[in-house]
Amino acid sequence: MTSHKFEKKWLGRQAYVPQWQRLQHYASELAQHRIHETVLGCEHEPIYTTGKRAIDNRYLALPAPFLSTDRGGETTFHGLGQVMFYPMIHLRQRAISVRTYIETLEDSAIQLLQYYDIEADRWCGKPGVWTSKGKIVAIGIRVRNGVAYHGMALNVDVDMSYFHAINPCGLGLKTANMCDFKTPYPPLVDIFDQWFDIFQRQTVFKTES
Repeated sequence: MTSHKFEKKWLGRQAYVPQWQRLQHYASELAQHRIHETVLGCEHEPIYTTGKRAIDNRYLALPAPFLSTDRGGETTFHGLGQVMFYPMIHLRQRAISVRTYIETLEDSAIQLLQYYDIEADRWCGKPGVWTSKGKIVAIGIRVRNGVAYHGMALNVDVDMSYFHAINPCGLGLKTANMCDFKTPYPPLVDIFDQWFDIFQRQTVFKTES
């Protein structure tokens, strides 16, 4: 068995809207088999985003812009000190169910945190990854024409005051950072590279050699 190789790109700091448009473009191109499956990584300028069918779970006036997107999931915050992990994967071509794919995303994040000696796991069937101090990875995806895009947000050293204005992901629970467990933490690009390596080794992506 050998692993399928994805392309990867670390984009550094990005405003959310241009990155969202880039995800939509990549997903459209992948659906038409014009590009290879790709994982993009970045850090966003501060913004709150919410999913297509999410309820409004804002507590207070928000200290950053608010945007309704085409992903699934509830309202969350993206900002500096957070690694965004955006795979574009052709689920239909691979015959992977959405549930299996979400579990694969969660597994990759759990294994990444284990690599950095941080204990994490799923919680009560809710999407995402939790630690003893709170939720550390949020997940929200969209599937269009058989292609999954959007992805995951890992809190590394985020200003947690941004989360106080919302009920993160509608769960009424605390959020956590990697730096709550590990200091100093690696550069964000190094975390992204390690995450990418773990992600592409997931069993669901194995193909016969």
